[in-house]
Amino acid sequence: MVEIPAGEITLRDDRIKTSWAVEVKSFWLAPVPVTKELYVSILPGASGPIDDLQTPVVNVSWHDAILFCNLLSQHAGLKECYSVSNDGESVVCNWGANGYRLPTEAEWQYACKAGTSGYQYGELDEVAWYEGNSEGRVREVGGKKPNAWGLHDMLGNVWEWCWDQYDAKIYGSYRVFRGGSWAEEARGCGATCRRRSHPTFSIDDLGFRVARSQ
Repeated sequence: MVEIPAGEITLRDDRIKTSWAVEVKSFWLAPVPVTKELYVSILPGASGPIDDLQTPVVNVSWHDAILFCNLLSQHAGLKECYSVSNDGESVVCNWGANGYRLPTEAEWQYACKAGTSGYQYGELDEVAWYEGNSEGRVREVGGKKPNAWGLHDMLGNVWEWCWDQYDAKIYGSYRVFRGGSWAEEARGCGATCRRRSHPTFSIDDLGFRVARSQ
């Protein structure tokens, strides 16, 4: 895990042309997305072909990611962050728990930028797998240059689920994902690009990485 220092980030919703500043406390973030190898080590019954174990796990919903975080916490002897209702519809996060969780949208963007001010933290072909260089498939984690804080694949390779709801008033339970993917055009692989979907949604270019509170 990489220690991310405290700071401030400005989030922007281009859909409604508004922005807001968020204070980010120091936290820990995985240097790469969760791989198939790690995922099946915690969830041995996970469906799908078990090959290319160092590629990011994909076809995981937001609910799948929440379950994995809790199970990984149990496996490591840490306190679970998430309390899930019996019907699975309500998920509450205990931010004081020391276990694994999804990063917030603010944490994700702040960590992605790593002190830079541009839309991308480097030349895209050097830092990301995207539609222009991926040859149409997900790639092994860590194959491109990291950002200034040592985080790989923050742009491209797979989109990454975040904790936050996108806009509860308009989109209900829809959750945010960030970062672009191997199938995305260059313009979709940027630190401030925001996408959304239902928490049960899964697809072959969407994964996640884990964080921990300090």
